[in-house]
Amino acid sequence: MNDALSSSSPSPARRLRERLEQPGIIRSFAPHDVFTARVLEQAGIELLFLGGFGVSASMLGLPDVGLTTLTEMAEAVRRMTSRLTVPLIADGDNGHGELQNVARTVREFEQAGAAGMLLEDQVSPKRCGHFSGKQVVPVEQWLDKLKRALDTRRNPDFVLIARTDARAVEGLDAAIERAGRAADIGADLCFVEAPRSSDELRQIARAVPGPQLANMLPGGVTPICSADDLQEMGFRIVVDPVATLLATGFVIRQLAGAMRQTGRVDQLRDSMLSFDEVKQVLGLAEFLE
Repeated sequence: MNDALSSSSPSPARRLRERLEQPGIIRSFAPHDVFTARVLEQAGIELLFLGGFGVSASMLGLPDVGLTTLTEMAEAVRRMTSRLTVPLIADGDNGHGELQNVARTVREFEQAGAAGMLLEDQVSPKRCGHFSGKQVVPVEQWLDKLKRALDTRRNPDFVLIARTDARAVEGLDAAIERAGRAADIGADLCFVEAPRSSDELRQIARAVPGPQLANMLPGGVTPICSADDLQEMGFRIVVDPVATLLATGFVIRQLAGAMRQTGRVDQLRDSMLSFDEVKQVLGLAEFLE
């Protein structure tokens, strides 16, 4: 846990639960590295996610098709939480295997400082929720994994988000039914991935009991809705899972073009942090003291 937090401070999971009890939708991002997470936290974002897409892209340079291991994800969580004070939710994919693997995933993420995790119902190897060709396991198998995750957590405040990808495979009604069953067995939040219209988002918010998460991926199959609209529908968390990666790639491509064309990049300084701002984000003054 971040050294800035005293031992008497509430755990990140407790602070997340307290925030979920307050009114207003939680606006979140999924940073792809620790520097990006620091920038987001200092900009006022109160909850962060560590997604498999960002880790696979930034750490391995590979697509999100189930190539990232549990140990790689847990280490990425540990690096990020050590430099954050806001809660971080980690992507547990499908638990990285069977029931014993699910239990280990929960333990590793708790020890790494995560405030919670997502657990989905895809087969192995899984893939990004907005890629084609997804497949899901039988619902009872997924529910068994969720039960094992709930039974394994040592901190009762550790938040478990049940994610179903069944919309693309079995249809909307089946996805809603799966999410409802996950809520019935004690999942803290439910997340129906990749609905295809704002009407489907409204149906999900009405039909699934308990708090829910909405995933707003630019270029994905779900239409982008504002946080205010999602709050009006009934969602509790909205997260953009890839925007930091998209923005970073765009600016770096601009930098490369400027260097090739003019031999300098200072003309793009309005699109960049200053060096002083970077030192501030990294907390240089704390170390010099």
